[in-house]
Amino acid sequence: MDKKKAQPPQAIALQYDPERDHAPRVTAAGQGELAERILATARQSKIPIHQDPFLASALAEVSISSYIPPACYALVAEILAYVYRIQAQRGPQP
Repeated sequence: MDKKKAQPPQAIALQYDPERDHAPRVTAAGQGELAERILATARQSKIPIHQDPFLASALAEVSISSYIPPACYALVAEILAYVYRIQAQRGPQP
């Protein structure tokens, strides 16, 4: 029987300031325990989390503070639109 080894969790954090950046930047990335800490920080800060292992793998190749590659723009734009909708529904945060 062929059992696939479970992949460790992977997390990528992005930041985008349309007034300053021409594209989103990778602000944190990690696997395993570091990924769990990134996710815990996002949850504590009430930052929406989107799970996409293929996108995470692609963005894991990007250096911290670097812009995401153009090939990822469309998918990340959809995610950001979703995040903005959630934030608008929640209203201003203290």
